[in-house]
Amino acid sequence: MDVHADTREFLTARRNRLTPKDAGLPIYQGKRRVPGLRREEVAMLAGVSVDYYTRLERGNLSGVSEQVLSALATALQLDDAETQHLFDLAKLSNSPASRRKRTPAPKSVLRPEVLRILNSMHDIPAYIRSESRDLLAANTFGRALYAPLYESTVSDGISGEPGSINVARFTFLDPAAREFFPEWERTSADLVASLRTVAAQRPNDTLFSNLIGELVTKSEVFAQMWADHNVRMHRTGSKKIVHPLVGEMELDFETLDLPADPDIALVVYSAAEGSTSAMNLQLLANWTGNDSPSLSTELGDTI
Repeated sequence: MDVHADTREFLTARRNRLTPKDAGLPIYQGKRRVPGLRREEVAMLAGVSVDYYTRLERGNLSGVSEQVLSALATALQLDDAETQHLFDLAKLSNSPASRRKRTPAPKSVLRPEVLRILNSMHDIPAYIRSESRDLLAANTFGRALYAPLYESTVSDGISGEPGSINVARFTFLDPAAREFFPEWERTSADLVASLRTVAAQRPNDTLFSNLIGELVTKSEVFAQMWADHNVRMHRTGSKKIVHPLVGEMELDFETLDLPADPDIALVVYSAAEGSTSAMNLQLLANWTGNDSPSLSTELGDTI
């Protein structure tokens, strides 16, 4: 990860999306040479000199105070995810070069207690994922819901742990993803924005970098989205899928952090009571059968 380049591109993209009207600045007649705010306008809104802001936008966040970062976030109208991303970039800029050396992410054991909780969830689809969006374990219902990923020939690749299934690889490299995710444009954009957030938090993770490099190389659409530098904390929401057995469902999901295991999260799905999606989800549950053995152990127990 090139911290200076990412900082420069992120700040430039955020500045270009704002107009003087958005920022509450007077609008003068005449042609503007930039699509959004000028650097001097952002500097004025943030309460810093033009030279100082220019230095920041060129990618140098070394020594920048939290007060300046907060003022800059306000001036550029950053949301919570974007503000956190800016602070993460600043943290990286202030890290010694020796600490930015790429190394594989440390492996941690998927604890038996966590697997026991996952396996006890018979009534809802659930799985455990890594920050790289590897599906590390799933209950029977969760594996049935995401059956196309497990059947895909591209889901398992060089950047994931052995036996893992990667959502990002499936989404961008398997044509079946556009059928499985009928709102593919929104789903894929949310996914890339989430991965962008992770990138600033895990700059030295070799496996994560390999995944991004693979997707940038193999998918032009991913490369374009990655270059937009959009970030998002995609922790809750709704997602439409078209399951090959039971048809379309609109499902709500919640991402539950595991404080003792910071590199993984538990994701659960549900449908609104009485909805067609709930009926289809129940059909899938009936097809799956609660007496089927848990599939989580088939996926391996390390990340």
